[in-house]
Amino acid sequence: MADKTKPMNLLYLFSDQHSKFITGCYGNPYVHTPNLDRLAKRGACFENAYTNNPICVPARAAMTIGDYCFKHHYWDNAHPYKGDQEGWGHRLREQNIPVTTIGKLHYKADIPETGFSDQRIPLHVKGGVGDFTHTIRDGSMVRPAMRGEVLKAGAGTSDYIRYDEKVAQLAAQFLLEEARDKQSPWCLYVGFVCPHFPWKVPEDILKLYEPYDRLPLPVDWENDRRPMHPAIVKYRDEMCLTEPFSREEIQKAVAAYYGMVTFVDRQAGVVLDALKKAGLEETTRVIYTDDHGETAGDHGLFFKHTLYEGSVGIPLIMAGPDIPGGMRVREPVSLIDMFPTILDCVGAVPKEEDRTLPGISLMRFIRGETGNRAVFAETHCIGFNDAAFMIRYGKYKYIYYVNYEPQLFDLEQDPLERNDLSRNPAYADVLQQMEGILREEFCDPEKMNRIAKADQEALLRQQGGKEEVLKSLISYSPIPAGIL
Repeated sequence: MADKTKPMNLLYLFSDQHSKFITGCYGNPYVHTPNLDRLAKRGACFENAYTNNPICVPARAAMTIGDYCFKHHYWDNAHPYKGDQEGWGHRLREQNIPVTTIGKLHYKADIPETGFSDQRIPLHVKGGVGDFTHTIRDGSMVRPAMRGEVLKAGAGTSDYIRYDEKVAQLAAQFLLEEARDKQSPWCLYVGFVCPHFPWKVPEDILKLYEPYDRLPLPVDWENDRRPMHPAIVKYRDEMCLTEPFSREEIQKAVAAYYGMVTFVDRQAGVVLDALKKAGLEETTRVIYTDDHGETAGDHGLFFKHTLYEGSVGIPLIMAGPDIPGGMRVREPVSLIDMFPTILDCVGAVPKEEDRTLPGISLMRFIRGETGNRAVFAETHCIGFNDAAFMIRYGKYKYIYYVNYEPQLFDLEQDPLERNDLSRNPAYADVLQQMEGILREEFCDPEKMNRIAKADQEALLRQQGGKEEVLKSLISYSPIPAGIL
């Protein structure tokens, strides 16, 4: 394989809240994901891919600009990307490489400042401002609607289902009617909003998972087995997950989430089939990934936000004519790597300032390069009074909680994170090493926590305070008006 990446077209599929654990090519024998599995079979599957922030808006900002959220104050869903830092869309546009987005981006708005001038049916933060309740960090929040999302999971439909079907339809239409006529490499970003809740699943898909009790129960979901780290206990309290669910409620919710993943796989299949029908497979690389995962009941948790693998780990698949089929990449990677990867894939030239960004083109790993790098994630909002930071380095995963004790896992021996090693004296040196990496290579966690909370408190005051903000409580961003 050549050392230099050949410029070609790029189809970039990006979903929302997809756990890598609930994907066939990541070893799950129960879920139906035939299209993503075929994509992985003809390409590369990154086994240790991570978001840099396990919530939508800051994760997407990091993915776009190729840098960490704390550096630019992307703390939560009330601090959306609005183009203050240039991203990969700017680079492609500056170099006349056509880039079209269809579907969810979750920026401030459909504005050219974000670098994307051709946005089709884009979903952005509500009202151009997002969810101000994420700025309430005093421990007083309770969110019964979140528990309600688990209990409501089941057969049905939603605006998100209909929206994603429209996204897939428009993406297929683009590939069949527009892409074939373009002379230079192009980039098509396709943003699905599922499997984000509400977990209302088309009935024919949900039937694939009946009876629900044939699916594996979540890891340590029972009250007497779930981890009781104080920061996680507080998270459960805010999200109203402390009260136990019945076995039947858990099984139904898990089946519905499996069904949502299958629904996304079907929409990806619509787009991938169109790529093949258009005769573009041999001139196009494909990337599939998402913004963050979903714990899906593991450790007595649902949703994203935490730094457990189900939440912070993501699927990441790359395929193309120069990518070996069935390849497995073990090096840890993250969403900040998408900036240099996208530029590399389409032949865009980075600016000089881009060379200081922390990301690495994933094509280097495709070519067989190896490295021993630390991967970083952070969380500063919903469910946590104070910030938490993750370092993945080698086989270890370290979570630093401001004002609480850390967690440490050996992911080679304990991939399900059931054995916290942080209190084991034999791992004192590992803990010290990991904290050193956090502080020396990334940030001062206490300082970042103070800055984040000060920004959030200022925004909260600007909006009239907590009582005023609570009047606008939302569970998820609405789809754009008038498209269905």
